[in-house]
Amino acid sequence: MKGVQGRGRHRRGWRLTALALLLPLALASAETPLRWPGTPVADPAPSASAPAARAVPPAQYAIRSPATAIPRMSPAQGFEVAEFERLAERLVADRRVPGLALAIVQGGRVLSARGYGITDTYAGEPVDVHTVFRLASLSKGFAGTLTGLLVADGSLRWDSRVRDYLPEFRLQDPYASHKVTVADVLSHRLGLPHNTYDRDIERYADYRTLTRRLAEAPLTCRPGECYAYQNVAFSLVGDLALAATGRSYEDLLRERLFAPLGMRDASVGLDGILASPRWARPHVRGRNGWVPLSPKPTYYQLAPAAGVNASAADMAQWLIAQTGHRPDVLPAPLLATLHAPIVATPGETRGSSWRRERLSWASYALGWRVYDYAGHRLVFHGGAVQGYRGLIALLPERDLGVAILWNSESSAPSGLLPTILDRAIGLAPGRWLDIEPEDATLFARRQEDAATTPTTGAKPPSGMDASHATAAPR
Repeated sequence: MKGVQGRGRHRRGWRLTALALLLPLALASAETPLRWPGTPVADPAPSASAPAARAVPPAQYAIRSPATAIPRMSPAQGFEVAEFERLAERLVADRRVPGLALAIVQGGRVLSARGYGITDTYAGEPVDVHTVFRLASLSKGFAGTLTGLLVADGSLRWDSRVRDYLPEFRLQDPYASHKVTVADVLSHRLGLPHNTYDRDIERYADYRTLTRRLAEAPLTCRPGECYAYQNVAFSLVGDLALAATGRSYEDLLRERLFAPLGMRDASVGLDGILASPRWARPHVRGRNGWVPLSPKPTYYQLAPAAGVNASAADMAQWLIAQTGHRPDVLPAPLLATLHAPIVATPGETRGSSWRRERLSWASYALGWRVYDYAGHRLVFHGGAVQGYRGLIALLPERDLGVAILWNSESSAPSGLLPTILDRAIGLAPGRWLDIEPEDATLFARRQEDAATTPTTGAKPPSGMDASHATAAPR
């Protein structure tokens, strides 16, 4: 009972911290107009289709320190990195995944950064600390962080209207078009339906065409009032960065994040991963096992939402920075703003067994998810595109960061994350990895006709065509 009460007090403590961060947003005066750059422009009156519900004050965001510092402790007794490395080794030895990369940092130090398994079930090259994986929606944390740096240097504001920088931006309702802010884009609060136009991206539609078609999409609420996950609309932050600075989103990532943090293997886009000296091919299930493919180019169009590539070595440096140990690049007030919950996402507490059992509350921040994990604050994101998956998590109370990347559509490695988190906070680990062993033939066998393998882009051998499998970033 005492443990339950302690967890309850801790939960209330970090929620109050988050509330203190958000109060300035809710209390911003509705009477203070937001001025457009240059000649002031009045807001249009709500159209007949705009909801006539309560007035919503403009969000006055500021980069600030948390009202109460989160106490930092060492991981609980029994937190053994060697155990997690053995579990990662077992995942590839049991052939649940072809290859995997794991990075664990604590207290600003790298406890582990390693690769496991192989990059390609045809070639068999081992995964190492510098092997590059596609990050999918783990890219969104980079987008939020880069935008925060632009806010810090005055190039943008969190409450800047998108139309101020992208005059061509339109939603179905003119009033809504003028109301969408930078923070709305990064927290998925544009008022659009979930995953608007993701299916079109899967069908190789052009990103620019789809951003123009946002004007045709129905609205489910006013901007800022509800959450619905986006990839196409989220990627507008790249256009905003270009408009505000005159520099491409990709160049800004390299100059403001990759280079200063020492992320030497990191890149952006399909060309970036293909140019890497060593990279992990995506794999999907075929009739005879894991089938390596060429990376699907579709979501690489959406660099802010799903365009970053990185290795275990890179992710270790990213985790160190996101846990507050690179204030020269990412100061604490900026991190406090990026990781502050903005909008509730209760659907995140359902799904996999560890979510159902461990999460009691979920929200979205600025390119990051924020959870209550068994009474402890967890900053998180997951991602998946065809043949790649990944997870990243920060446990501020224990000054801990974890990143797991793998090159297949298997969900098995997902259980490694809650296993690590449970050990860190002193819980008996759940049976998150206790999954029935998969078939021993999961690995695709080399075919004699290597010229027709899926890695060449040509027609794969009979019975091994798994190219239809897809997974949107998330």
